[in-house]
Amino acid sequence: MTLATELSAPPGARLAIDKVSKWFETSRGRVHALDDISLQVSEREFVCLVGPSGCGKSTLLNMIAGLEMPDQGSVVTAGQPVKGPSRERMMMFQESALFPWLDAFGNVMFSLKRKPGLSEPERREVAEYYLRLVGLEKFMHANIHELSGGMKQRVALARALAPNPRVLLMDEPFAALDALTREQLYGDLQRIWAQRHVTIVFVTHNVREAVSLGDRVVLFSPHPGRIREEFRIDLPRPRDINSVEVAGYATRITRALKDRMEHGAGI
Repeated sequence: MTLATELSAPPGARLAIDKVSKWFETSRGRVHALDDISLQVSEREFVCLVGPSGCGKSTLLNMIAGLEMPDQGSVVTAGQPVKGPSRERMMMFQESALFPWLDAFGNVMFSLKRKPGLSEPERREVAEYYLRLVGLEKFMHANIHELSGGMKQRVALARALAPNPRVLLMDEPFAALDALTREQLYGDLQRIWAQRHVTIVFVTHNVREAVSLGDRVVLFSPHPGRIREEFRIDLPRPRDINSVEVAGYATRITRALKDRMEHGAGI
């Protein structure tokens, strides 16, 4: 592994989810979380999963990450079955989950701690590169408590990107941020995705957010979670979440979501 290779865009990964089902044992009995989910994601595609609470979007994301295993079916990335967590598949959560005893630079360095083939100076260069990529070059050595919510999520994004994963998994990463900060991050994420070419699977409840970011929006219905419909977003980038075009797609998807809920589809 060379520094040039480490800083180059990853090759991307095709993601194949085949007939995946999942149950959970709870104090109230057995819960059927996901039912017969099949989904193909192309290399370097940006796919958003949308649906009501309890439809299993985050559960599916956890299975792609290798944090949970399907009870039926399979998850395959880059031709390899997912059997556990891997630096090939990095996860970003709603909360930044940063280590408060490390500064921004230290948090990104932590994700490179066991990365093979890189010297300590090269790891430092990689960490600096990704903090510059997310616009935090002036805050590399800021303490975590000194950062705003949006800045913390930028550090979390840099930390997730630093191992150069093939797949980036994002579980409502902007949900807790104010509207203006979210809009800025939408633009930043589109820019970074276009530059790094990583495959992204993004979970959200926000339909406009999904339309402004995704190549494709996959609509889930709950109890148990099933894929009900897919929407290809044929809009040029970068996209403005407030544009008429984004609003048009969002209206169609929201109407489909409401129709599914009102008619009890999947319930």
